[in-house]
Amino acid sequence: MIQDQKIQKSDHFRYLGSIISRDGEIADDVTHRIQVGWLKWRSATGVLCVKRPPHKLKEKFYEIAIRPAVLYETECWTIKKQQVNKMIVAEIRMLMWMFGKTRRDKIRNEIIREMVRVAPIEEKLRENRLR
Repeated sequence: MIQDQKIQKSDHFRYLGSIISRDGEIADDVTHRIQVGWLKWRSATGVLCVKRPPHKLKEKFYEIAIRPAVLYETECWTIKKQQVNKMIVAEIRMLMWMFGKTRRDKIRNEIIREMVRVAPIEEKLRENRLR
């Protein structure tokens, strides 16, 4: 109770853009970060999904606007392999759509990353934690 007002218990709490869970898990925060990345992606599809802009512009925009939104507050995460895989899948989908490719094209993830010239997201997660 705070000044005669009853506060309900919650299993999740949002603080400074992160979701803190009662049990200490970060699964909800990982999902939230992926959703934020997709929101940034959707707001920029006019630039990223058309063929006219040069690849360099698309690469820079992805590195400056979308990836930081996904990796925000990852410095203190103790992340599991399953959660890293969710982030990899989201990143590869974004990169493939950026170049007009689909899963039916059967292009390996490494080839897509070479086209965009970005490091794998798991390496960036590791860098953030070590920093």
